[in-house]
Amino acid sequence: MLEGADWCLILGLGAAWLGAQIVWVAPLPRQLRRGEVPTAEKGSAAAFQLFWIDQYGWIGLTLLVGGLAAFVAGVLQ
Repeated sequence: MLEGADWCLILGLGAAWLGAQIVWVAPLPRQLRRGEVPTAEKGSAAAFQLFWIDQYGWIGLTLLVGGLAAFVAGVLQ
């Protein structure tokens, strides 16, 4: 039977792997980029697309960081 630490290791590595794949494919959210970032007119289809690309980037970063934190918590238990 798996214990809590084992689940932290398994789920942490899984989340980190998925997050790393998303970060690889999606660019960083515009809020974290340096220099010129793409913009679009408010309410346009391009603005909607930029919004969802940013959300995808945030999801990837959250999974990556959260997964690594869960893995470290599992190692330390």
